[in-house]
Amino acid sequence: MKSLYRSLPLLFVVVCSLSWVNVSANSHDDFLDCLSSYHPDKSSSISKVTYTETNSSYSAVLESSIRNHRFSTPNTPKPLVIVTPLNISHVQATIHCSKKHGLQIRTRSGGHDYEGLSYVSHVPFVVIDLVHFKSVEVDVENEEAWVESGAIVGEVYYRINERSANLTFPGAHGYTVGIGGFISGGGDGLLSRKYGLAADNVIDAQFVDASGRILDRRSMGEDLFWAIRGGGGGSFGIVLSWKIKLFHVPSVVTVFSVGRTLEQNASQLLHRWQYVAPNLPNDVYSLVAISAWNAGQNETRTVLVTFTSVFQGGANELIPLMQERFPELGLVKEDFIEMTWLEAVLFINRLSNETSEALLDRNRSLLPPSFKSKSDYVNEPVPEIALQGLWPQLLEVDEAISAVQTFIAYGGMMDEISETETPFPHRKGTLYKIHYNIGWQEEENIRSQRYISWMRKLYSYMGPFVSKSPRTAYVNYRDLDIGRNNDDGKASYKQASVWGRKYFKNNFDRLVSIKTKIDPEHFFKHEQSIPPNFH
Repeated sequence: MKSLYRSLPLLFVVVCSLSWVNVSANSHDDFLDCLSSYHPDKSSSISKVTYTETNSSYSAVLESSIRNHRFSTPNTPKPLVIVTPLNISHVQATIHCSKKHGLQIRTRSGGHDYEGLSYVSHVPFVVIDLVHFKSVEVDVENEEAWVESGAIVGEVYYRINERSANLTFPGAHGYTVGIGGFISGGGDGLLSRKYGLAADNVIDAQFVDASGRILDRRSMGEDLFWAIRGGGGGSFGIVLSWKIKLFHVPSVVTVFSVGRTLEQNASQLLHRWQYVAPNLPNDVYSLVAISAWNAGQNETRTVLVTFTSVFQGGANELIPLMQERFPELGLVKEDFIEMTWLEAVLFINRLSNETSEALLDRNRSLLPPSFKSKSDYVNEPVPEIALQGLWPQLLEVDEAISAVQTFIAYGGMMDEISETETPFPHRKGTLYKIHYNIGWQEEENIRSQRYISWMRKLYSYMGPFVSKSPRTAYVNYRDLDIGRNNDDGKASYKQASVWGRKYFKNNFDRLVSIKTKIDPEHFFKHEQSIPPNFH
């Protein structure tokens, strides 16, 4: 009798698993029947852009925008159906049928969600992949553009430049990021210190809610328009396109990128950078990348700190500025390179030897195939001795593994915009953002927990030196370690507050209030989606 009781939990799991399979199969068939009978647009057949596991193109479509292969293993849950809509009616049909048959929706623009939440779920789900929603319509005269959410940032830069080499948008550092997800999380980048976030420069949007209604800024109201510009993707509905402001860039910009090792006083220079970079003129974008480095076969492994800047102007302005503000870095005239704005985007993405058409390639990534990332915000300079404590940790990582910390300076316009202007709250008083990343080749996924543990240890070490109460994080660097909803996406207000305040500070409460109004049934949800709140 005892052995029977011992086997009951296992029996329960097996029964539940079989039930899940049956539910999935039934939902899958019912969903497809629903799609085929949903015809708001008689001229368009959704079946041509619907993929199931029996379709020969299914795997290729699924894997086409997976940017973190930690979530591309045999054990990773796969969508029952992928829809790559060609028009709004396809999106409406998918929402309607998913809702009717109890399937969750995940929406993917560029596939860069760091925890794979745009294409992975632990309950039966459908992926809406916006790969065909990628048009960029530029209005040079009014200095505006309509961009669809499936376009990558590189396409946006390229298409604007096609129309005018002196206009651009404050987009991401990494050019393969989907513009939809990028703006949804606020979106800081190469021009944030001059013009603010991507989300600060959105003037309208086309949005589909859980009822399938098509809304613009006027019809959705200012509350929802506020929420979609920085409140994170996948919580409120699906933004199909954004109307953005364009800004002038000069014909000549200047870049430099110089590396300094520990033996070349990298610790002292990095410490000094914290005081210099956030106070540079708004025209300067400044970042520092830190990693272990092998100088040569017989050289001792060391840490390399690379200082990179993009300046909106000529070298004749930047050289004296850096000599005045940061003489310790020891820059010489040959370090400064003049180029066009688009060439600077290529430079920052390590594509200096390629033509601008490289920006249209969706399939590259600045990050390793598999990775774990985390983020921090720094409000006070980290003591030099604390920075020195990082070096042994970086040096203990295997040479075949990529471990990089990036410090990205804030200040400038970021200090001038209120932290309640959009959901993104990391504004005045933030010196810089830290992006931690450890990456490995896909075949190393079997050791992923080892690498993730290393990352967590490093993050723990930095705790005393970064923002506190809460220890804040950037929602576009999604991190389930800082808190999560249940696997089905449901969560109480209290449960979601754990992670929500780290991303949004007190803006979280307003986001919850808006969610409660726009999606009270909590149709759009994932492991870090904003929940409705019913007292």
